[in-house]
Amino acid sequence: MKYQVRFHPAAERDIAELLTELTPKAGAETSLRFVGRIIDYCISFETFPERGTRHDDIAPGLRTVGWRRRATIAFEVVGDKVVILRVLYAGRTLELPDEE
Repeated sequence: MKYQVRFHPAAERDIAELLTELTPKAGAETSLRFVGRIIDYCISFETFPERGTRHDDIAPGLRTVGWRRRATIAFEVVGDKVVILRVLYAGRTLELPDEE
């Protein structure tokens, strides 16, 4: 079974902010490639999405997984969907988004 992967607006903002932050330092092409790899990793949750560490103490069903020791991806599996809630880079603190 393949799951549908969806990005919460807060995760989309995280990705846009990361791109904005990296582009002046690394250049547009390198930044796009880096962010693209994070997005590709998130999309890979369509198969075997129940990976990472559960954090039911923070929110029921919340999971996090590290990506190359550079980013933390917070997500939840709801039915046949994987919702990417946040993409945290450079040690940012997890704050869960309100429903949107």
